[in-house]
Amino acid sequence: MTQDLGGRYTVTLDLDGVTGKAGLMDRVARALTLPDWFGRNWDALADSLGDHTVWPEGAVERGLLIVVRGWRPYAEAAPDEWRTAEEVFAEAADRTPALTVFLALGGSS
Repeated sequence: MTQDLGGRYTVTLDLDGVTGKAGLMDRVARALTLPDWFGRNWDALADSLGDHTVWPEGAVERGLLIVVRGWRPYAEAAPDEWRTAEEVFAEAADRTPALTVFLALGGSS
């Protein structure tokens, strides 16, 4: 799902029902419409988040905002994996000025 928040190209990454890394990678690939060759591992995720050539059309010009929702059950089910995911998101956002990753605390947006 995409929205226009503050002029940025916004993608909602809904992790509702995700309890493991494979599910996370599938949701990321689907939400960001990543290419079939996306490796579904931490390094591939980091590379894809920082690679403008695989971002959704329109995101490069406007900046990309990824809103992660429904992440708490995954964080509770697989805390070590979730810590790694958070690190990957944070490092990618730090390295890529046009990228923001926002962890939604609740609600349906």
